[in-house]
Amino acid sequence: VQLQASGGGVVQAGGSLRLSCAASGRTFSMYHMGWFRQAPGTEREFVAAIMLTGGRTYYADSMKGRFTISRDNANSAVYLQMNSLKPEDTAVYYCAAKDYNGDYSDSGMYSYWGQGTLVTVSS
Repeated sequence: VQLQASGGGVVQAGGSLRLSCAASGRTFSMYHMGWFRQAPGTEREFVAAIMLTGGRTYYADSMKGRFTISRDNANSAVYLQMNSLKPEDTAVYYCAAKDYNGDYSDSGMYSYWGQGTLVTVSS
C-alpha cells in the first residue's frame, strides 16, 4: 500500500488542523492505521491509531481529548483532526499502515509509511 499524507501547515497556538492520508494499492480495509510524529532532534513518537473497521481508536496520553483519528474505508483515507494545538505539537506527522495485530503504538510494527507532512504551531 502507498500512503500520501497532506494537510500540514502553520497555525497559531489554540488553532486546528486536519491531516489526511490517502492510500492506494492494496485493499485499505486490510490495514490498521496509525499517525506518528517526529520533531527535530527527537525520536518518532506515537500519536494515534485506528483499527481495521474504525471501531477501536487509541491515543497517546498527551493527545487525548485534543486529537481525533478517523478513517473512511470506502475512500481509502485516514484523518487526524487536531484541535487546541500547542507549540510542542510542532513536528512532521506521518501516517503508517500495518496488516497484522500487535502493539499499535510501536512504529516498528508498521510496514508502510507516508512521506510526512509538516505541522508548525506558533506561540
